[in-house]
Amino acid sequence: MRSRTSGMWWGTAIEAPDPGALARFYAKLVGWSLVHEEPGTAVVAPPQGSVYIVFQQAVGYRPPTWPPADGEQRTMMHFDFQVGDLDEAAAEAVGMGASLAPVQPQENVRVLFDPAGHPFCLCRDDG
Repeated sequence: MRSRTSGMWWGTAIEAPDPGALARFYAKLVGWSLVHEEPGTAVVAPPQGSVYIVFQQAVGYRPPTWPPADGEQRTMMHFDFQVGDLDEAAAEAVGMGASLAPVQPQENVRVLFDPAGHPFCLCRDDG
């Protein structure tokens, strides 16, 4: 977009039943800061500050189903995080409140669920 200039922020919004708790989970997971919190909204951003993730209150929230199943809420997006050691990173994420998905699609990927049930992936990039 031509109207965007250097230093302008961008980000994504994630729906959750408890946005503050989910924001604190991801802030700890990626080492970013919780930069704003108010009822129904919490924002996490890295130190450089031009990217953010906002977590918003969702009434009637239903977590997506993994793996996808007909007639169930599908995952519409997910986070991927590159890691050096899958088992160590997965154990660390579980220690923060994530859970390991029962279905794992690839040897170099671990699918986990965040505390609100959103899937996210830890990826070991061998190439």
